[in-house]
Amino acid sequence: QVPPIESGGGSVQTGGSLRLSCRFPGRPVDNRMSWFRQAPGKEREEVASIGSGTWYIEAVKDRFTISKDEAKHLLYLEMNDLKPEDTAVYYCNFEESWRRVPWGQGTRVAVSS
Repeated sequence: QVPPIESGGGSVQTGGSLRLSCRFPGRPVDNRMSWFRQAPGKEREEVASIGSGTWYIEAVKDRFTISKDEAKHLLYLEMNDLKPEDTAVYYCNFEESWRRVPWGQGTRVAVSS
């Protein structure tokens, strides 16, 4: 199984914006998909998912928007009004654990105050 490829991370100041992209080579993104993040010293956590509807953790509601382009096998995460606590490595994968492919390398987001 081929891991997804995440991109779009970077270093921004508080209040900045980034758009993350995730490509699943050779796989459709027509199942429920999620973005996860892992901050230094913390467990990986799910932050948003998309299927027939969308879900977000409370901490990112109204700031992050998840979307996907099924034709291009791409998943996106638009992040606005970034805060230092959003600093983490961001990963994408299927929401349901039994569907998941190996984790990719992620894309690093650093938000400075």
